[in-house]
Amino acid sequence: MFRQIAAAIFLSVLLAAQANFPERQVHGHTISSEHDPRVLIELPASVQYLGADRWILYDIADCEVHVFVEADAQKNVQRLYWVQFEGYVPGMPELHHTYDSTRHTQIGGLDFFVDTWVRAHDAQTEPGSDREHINALIHAKGYKMPAGMMDVRLVHLLDAEKRKELMIIYGEDLASTGFTAADLQGKGKAHERWPAIEKGLIERAEKKFVLKETTAP
Repeated sequence: MFRQIAAAIFLSVLLAAQANFPERQVHGHTISSEHDPRVLIELPASVQYLGADRWILYDIADCEVHVFVEADAQKNVQRLYWVQFEGYVPGMPELHHTYDSTRHTQIGGLDFFVDTWVRAHDAQTEPGSDREHINALIHAKGYKMPAGMMDVRLVHLLDAEKRKELMIIYGEDLASTGFTAADLQGKGKAHERWPAIEKGLIERAEKKFVLKETTAP
């Protein structure tokens, strides 16, 4: 029994230690991932890389994020590029992703679930969430988020087990639309305009990322 407990503690410590170090490499505006999945992700040459973080999300998932932005001279973020590699830890074999969006798109031959939303800057952020980590990376580099953003979430599940994902979130400053997040949300005064705005946002997101699957050496 003691050996089993010791082994469990060792595994937990090992996972925590591993989670401190992002595994994917960034060269300029390209992310190179050697596993889960093996892929090159190329972003526009105009992006600024703000850095990476890796931790155990909510004690259940190994999460690695990379953050890029396009911003003005005053470091006001105009476009956000959030790339996340995530997989449930071995100690949670019962967990599987349950994305149910009926919208899909293909990027680099990979299938992605598609979701969108608008969000005000002062909207509540859940403590310990991936968004909290993203915001910390942005603020640590002196960048400022706009009053409202419109986001596209693209999620690729690696296999039938649905335990590992590649998630890409692309966001734009809402100022270009002339509306606030409240205007475009469910009961907002301009909610009927959202489908057309959303369509253009998704089309732009699909063109912002070039994905190329790679093979093992």
